[in-house]
Amino acid sequence: MRVLIVGIGALGGTIATRAIYAGMPVRLATRSAESAEALRRSGLRVSGIGGEARAVSVDVAPVSDYGKGDAFDLILLATKAQDALNVAPHLSSLLAPGGALLPIQNGGVARMLADRLGEDKVLGGFSNLGATMVEPGIYEQKNAGRLLIGELAGGVSGRAGRVADELGPAIEVRVSSNLTGAIWSKLLINCSVTTLGALSRQTMREYMKTEAGRRVFRLAYAEALSVALAIGARPERLAVEPIPPGWDGNGTAEGRYESWVDGVIAFYGDIKPSMLQDFEYGRKTEIDFINGYVARFGREFTVPASMNEAITDLVRGIERGATQPAPERLDDLRRIADN
Repeated sequence: MRVLIVGIGALGGTIATRAIYAGMPVRLATRSAESAEALRRSGLRVSGIGGEARAVSVDVAPVSDYGKGDAFDLILLATKAQDALNVAPHLSSLLAPGGALLPIQNGGVARMLADRLGEDKVLGGFSNLGATMVEPGIYEQKNAGRLLIGELAGGVSGRAGRVADELGPAIEVRVSSNLTGAIWSKLLINCSVTTLGALSRQTMREYMKTEAGRRVFRLAYAEALSVALAIGARPERLAVEPIPPGWDGNGTAEGRYESWVDGVIAFYGDIKPSMLQDFEYGRKTEIDFINGYVARFGREFTVPASMNEAITDLVRGIERGATQPAPERLDDLRRIADN
């Protein structure tokens, strides 16, 4: 299988390094010629969970250099969400007959690309692998994460199985028959745990000690779940059950709800949100594909999603420099909820 990995940041770089180290003849694509040249000189190295791996010889070029004469059976797209939408039309022209584009971004990226390019060219996927880029070419893997892939239409396909087998030597890959439901399960966490941690500059364990944090988390999660169910998604268990106890409005489930929250904290409570790193480096966030995505579907299906709207607006304000991430941002959101 001819494989191209596009985007050699924390996630793409970790997968690429482990793939090359495992003997897979993958090619890599960067945004610029300067980045490609730097990686050719330095090679790739990953440490941390999963052990150390190195790639001394790297076949890498800027994505714009790939064109006629190149044909790939699999293009793994590991860029930021907004970049994925921009580069995908060009990448689709590089697919061999029967080839697949595999975007692994959070939120609705895979669905957006499938609507634009066709489900026959797009295989859905996402990652719960935690990784950081220490500097270009040097990565640290933070957990024993995996890729979850599958057909957006549901069911199990031969091509998903072939992709899992191909990438298996580099990283654990599982095939889901309900990939859209799994994507929404991850999105529920992104809309609450990840974004609130970025806004407050805290971990979930820290902000859930406050009344504002608990209230805003509950509202953001509940709205996102309502939207998911309204559009017909069937969220499935990842780290925790996606539908918390008491969802039916039964107040007697409150104690079990708190136990469910404890389970979320146990799994996600100490992770530094990737969106907070975007704030720190002055990068555009993926908010339009997370809370903004939920808010858009809320408007389309007339499902209330005002907290996700407010979170989206607040993140955009930080991007513009109008405010800064701080614990007080959750107080701002609580006041909006109370009005």
